[in-house]
Amino acid sequence: MDGSNTGKSLARSYAIGVAALFLLLVTVSLGPYLGIQTRAQFREIEASWLNYSGDAGKKGVWISSIRGYLGYGGVIHDFKNYILRQDPFYLDQTRVQLEQFQAVIEDYLAAPIGPEERAALEVIGATVREYEVKLPIAVQAAQEGWDVARTDRLVRVDDTAAIEALGQLERLWQANRQKSTERIIQAVGEGERLIWVGFLSVVSLVVAALTLGVLFAVLLLDMRRAMHRLADELRVRRRLETSEVRLATAVEQSPATIFITDMDARILYANRRFEDITGWTRAEVEGKTPRFLQSGDTPPEVYREIRESLARGETWQGVFRNRRKDSGSYWAETTILPLIGPDGTVQNFIGIAEDITERRHARDQVVRAQKLEAVGLLAGGVAHDFNNILTTIVGAAHLAALDAPAGSAIAGEIEQIDIAARRAQSLVKELLTFARRQPGRPQPTNLTTLMLEVTRLMRASIPPTIALDCCDGVEPFIVMADPTHLHQILMNLCRNAAEAIGGASGTIRVSAHAVTEDLPEGLAPRPDGWVRLEVTDDGPGMSADTRRQLFDPFFTTKPLGKGSGLGLAVVSALVEEMGGGIALDSALGTGTTFAIFLPGAREAELESEAPPDEIPRGRERVMLIDDESEVAGTFRRMLLRLGYQVEAFTSSVVALERFSRRPRQYDLVITDVVMPGLSGEELAEAMRRLRPDVPIIFCTGYAPSGITLSGPAPDVLDKPVDPALLARRVRAMLDTRGA
Repeated sequence: MDGSNTGKSLARSYAIGVAALFLLLVTVSLGPYLGIQTRAQFREIEASWLNYSGDAGKKGVWISSIRGYLGYGGVIHDFKNYILRQDPFYLDQTRVQLEQFQAVIEDYLAAPIGPEERAALEVIGATVREYEVKLPIAVQAAQEGWDVARTDRLVRVDDTAAIEALGQLERLWQANRQKSTERIIQAVGEGERLIWVGFLSVVSLVVAALTLGVLFAVLLLDMRRAMHRLADELRVRRRLETSEVRLATAVEQSPATIFITDMDARILYANRRFEDITGWTRAEVEGKTPRFLQSGDTPPEVYREIRESLARGETWQGVFRNRRKDSGSYWAETTILPLIGPDGTVQNFIGIAEDITERRHARDQVVRAQKLEAVGLLAGGVAHDFNNILTTIVGAAHLAALDAPAGSAIAGEIEQIDIAARRAQSLVKELLTFARRQPGRPQPTNLTTLMLEVTRLMRASIPPTIALDCCDGVEPFIVMADPTHLHQILMNLCRNAAEAIGGASGTIRVSAHAVTEDLPEGLAPRPDGWVRLEVTDDGPGMSADTRRQLFDPFFTTKPLGKGSGLGLAVVSALVEEMGGGIALDSALGTGTTFAIFLPGAREAELESEAPPDEIPRGRERVMLIDDESEVAGTFRRMLLRLGYQVEAFTSSVVALERFSRRPRQYDLVITDVVMPGLSGEELAEAMRRLRPDVPIIFCTGYAPSGITLSGPAPDVLDKPVDPALLARRVRAMLDTRGA
């Protein structure tokens, strides 16, 4: 029985030994197998990671660049901006971006890619090449001034296929990245499965090979920890990569320019907005200091202050006028700050700037408006006194002309005095009109008569080398406009034309004709039609830059002291006030044509006036009041020459006292508006209380904002008063008494 038991024990031991040996052999065999499989998984992870962070990363950058060139601020965006605005800046941007786009496409095609990616790239490249092929058409359109709609039809490119191809590229890239990620995850999962197999094998072999099992267990536990660490690291890296992409996207798409420099102020990075605003590419500025942005407006002391602030670790803020690559400039509100590293030391500098050019322009407009307001106040202050002086000059010249022999030298000199006085009057009216102190009074006006009058005045004041041709037409052109303002417009345009021709020989042509089509933008057909008044000269013409600024206040191409810069600004303001339009056709070497579109009027509405050479006379009794003795004396002499009985006063108080004695003695009262003691309006009201029907004419140095007077409506004449106009208005007021 003992033998039996021993045999059984031996057999059992043998079996156990065989089993242990078998298990040991299996364990020994399983070790190399697990090692080989584990190494294969590590290689798979390495290959997947290289593919994930290598080619896919580069393709991501290329695809992002291609999207940028196809999107906002890219090739198509700048090309279309050039079509719409015809600004050479967008043309230069388009050409630069075409070169950059081609470089990206070539780099992408040089990389190992599949047929689908290559086909998508060829579609995108072909679309952009269509824009490049049609760029000369756009340039020709801008040079020849084609209509935008026509240009758009000729250069329109269907970029739908390119957008779809870009989407296909992005899907292929994302699929590739997803595939790489799945390979990594699969390899990690396979590794974890192998670990569990090895772990269970070791546990099952603990009894047979405790030492070997412990060693394998320790090894496998270490491998497991390593795999977990790798998995954790992959998750952290993915989160960091996502965060970096967001940060890079935010910096690239920032509306502010951003650049980073090293400690020697050499640029390491610049964002896309920096390229867009300055015109320099990143490749051009990398490694350079920001000195190339300096326009010369900022004093050296400011740059020294910046260096000292940054050396102390402080932030500096200020405004620069920076230079663009195309030699233009822009205003930038800039913040420069040091970037502090983990050890507390300054490692880099970053500059952040916002383009405030438009804001500066708006501020300049406010300053200009304040300056114009000051001009208006000045004009209003001097107009009264200046027009009183001109009234004396014009009146005295008229009286002298009545006694001068026709055709004599003295008559010619008197005419020159009259022309000079009228030009001074025009200058005052320009100031008052521009300052909106003198509103117009539209009425049906014979444009043909006014054209002849202006050309007669201009012929006496322009050089004999300039011919003045006035095409007055067969029938008169009647327009709805203020006659004085219309006279002012014509004088300004003719004078500018004469000054443009200068001392050379030339011709100024003044013409008018009715129009129903080809009206400027903003003008609609009207029942009484439109009249186109043209002033054309064959002078040197104007450049595009001059045409853009021509109607700006204070802009002038004349030497200092030769022009106020208000003439054409006043013309524009007056035409706008009349409800008309203005067009300009000019180029260097081809002369200039100003076209003024005026609202037409019916001839039946035209007020009948006495012929210019026929001055009405009378014998009625007139009271004249003006605080300026010279003006009162001039008016008195003119009216006496016309046969009227005149009593002149320089004191409104004395005049009212005299009028109150015998209100019915006077047939007409002519009074100034601005006077000490009693103003002209107060004096007129007092007289109307004594005699409600007394006719009153106001003569003023500048048009008042509004005169309200009880009884019959008064007449208002602007100083300096034309003697013939004064005679007609006096006669008209006297003839309408009691009507």
